[in-house]
Amino acid sequence: MSQVVENPDRSTGAERKCIATGEVQPKFGLIRFVVGPDQQIVPDILGKLPGRGIWVSAQHETLAKTIAKGLFSRGAKQTVSVPGTLISDIESQLARRVIDLISLARKSGQAVSGYEKVKDWLSKETARVLIQASDGSARGKSKLSTPYGGSFIGWLTADELGLAFGRQTAIHGALASGGLTSRIVEEAARLKGLRVIDDSDGGRGHREGKDS
Repeated sequence: MSQVVENPDRSTGAERKCIATGEVQPKFGLIRFVVGPDQQIVPDILGKLPGRGIWVSAQHETLAKTIAKGLFSRGAKQTVSVPGTLISDIESQLARRVIDLISLARKSGQAVSGYEKVKDWLSKETARVLIQASDGSARGKSKLSTPYGGSFIGWLTADELGLAFGRQTAIHGALASGGLTSRIVEEAARLKGLRVIDDSDGGRGHREGKDS
């Protein structure tokens, strides 16, 4: 994952330890949890909820291990309950977060969608990040390449990208450097760790790859 704009967590070296792996890593690679008033574990996607933070790597298998081995109770130093839908809830929240951030970038002129617009940004080296729907056709998506030194996001669906770009569906998108781009790349990376993508067709699905 390439750095596009400065991130406060990067510059300050803010790190936390995953309770499952014991690995110390930058905060943007983990998910923070707190214990709610009902002694239930609550995901804190934005990292702003009050209470002592419990940190877990943003990986599906790591979260599954944390739940299966009762590590949340150990990390909280008390008995806590864990919702049965915790992992899927986190995935949904992260997807919503990425969609909202892309939408904000679009409104500020830092993001475009549509094959021709994305192709134009790539040719002019305006694009820093290429976004393509996970269920877009392999043939259509292969016509566009990730910008040199840039990043690729390919695990949002066409419907999710449609929400981000204010249309029914979208297959191709691009982000310029600056603005929210670095945050979008990092939040999308957390989503990728939680998202189980169907690779039976290369994760590309069957939708047409060229949109307007």
